[in-house]
Amino acid sequence: MSTGLHPALERADALHELGRYDEAKALLGQRLAEDPEDVRALVRLARCLLRTEEADRALEVAGQALALAPEDIPALLEHARALQALGRLVDAEGDLREIIRLDPGYWYGYALLGHWLYRIRALRFGRENGGEVTREAMDSFVRESDELAREAVRLAPEEVFPYEVRSTIASLTGDRALAAEMDQAILRIDPNHPQALARRTRQAAAAPGVKAAEAATLYADALAAAPDSAPMRQGLDDASYRLLRGVRWLALLCVGLAGAMLDLFATEGATQRALPVPVGQRLWALVPFAALWAVGALLRYRRLRKGVRYNLSSLVRRRRWPRIVLGQAAWAMLCALLLTQVPWTDRTPARIVFWAGLVPTAATVWFDRRKKS
Repeated sequence: MSTGLHPALERADALHELGRYDEAKALLGQRLAEDPEDVRALVRLARCLLRTEEADRALEVAGQALALAPEDIPALLEHARALQALGRLVDAEGDLREIIRLDPGYWYGYALLGHWLYRIRALRFGRENGGEVTREAMDSFVRESDELAREAVRLAPEEVFPYEVRSTIASLTGDRALAAEMDQAILRIDPNHPQALARRTRQAAAAPGVKAAEAATLYADALAAAPDSAPMRQGLDDASYRLLRGVRWLALLCVGLAGAMLDLFATEGATQRALPVPVGQRLWALVPFAALWAVGALLRYRRLRKGVRYNLSSLVRRRRWPRIVLGQAAWAMLCALLLTQVPWTDRTPARIVFWAGLVPTAATVWFDRRKKS
């Protein structure tokens, strides 16, 4: 079915969808050379100019369209967007109010005005009151914006943007219940919505009692739905780093077991074990070491999702601190093996090896306990 558009405008729309804005601008320029009063071509040109960050030119072109058709809603919309891009957000309110007046059923006009209005009100209030915006004033601005967003939701309950606006407002006011409700509504319409998915996943991963492996699985599941989500990739990296930090505790435990086998520190009233430790006992010390690593690291690693395992390997290649963590675990294990496998006859050098394996790693565990990848 024909759309009634000039073929050049149809091609320009296709180029715009593909992100080929310069080609679309050239095509629209040719069309306007044929008919300088083609309002729809002017509107499309303004839209392309905004995409290529030519806001001054976009404002001029949108103004030309409005001069030809003062009540054209797409022209008003692009004019408002150009004003916003130029930092003249306060001036954009008039265009959006006019859109709502011309078409009271147009949901996007309400949603966009709701998205911008509390900022517009805050800017005006600041100019009139020396730059200070009181909490009471901001609360009233936010309520006004939320009323517009609610109207947009009523008019278009299956559109995502009104819920995004309400979610932003809820986050601004600290209304976690409303923010969660809006994210649920957004994900009902668009299950792969990157921002809503990221917020829900972060909340679930940060819940009390959620271990690193569980958090990594949550982020991996979210990335499967939204593979281009930068927040989810960062969340998976952070959870993977928490998993890697656990191997240092295994190594430190092995150092502690080695020190206990050598009875390195005398206690009052107790006789220390004779040195050197028999070879059979030294070899037997490898059994708990192997058991600790098999259960605490190898088995745990094999139970991880394949995507999490791949990310662990990738994280070690990409980031410095994961490599440091693995290096510290290897160093502590080397000291533990030296303590158990060398036939020590003097506890003094053995104590030096013990502290060399324990202190640097333990100190770094404390240092980076809040550190992310």
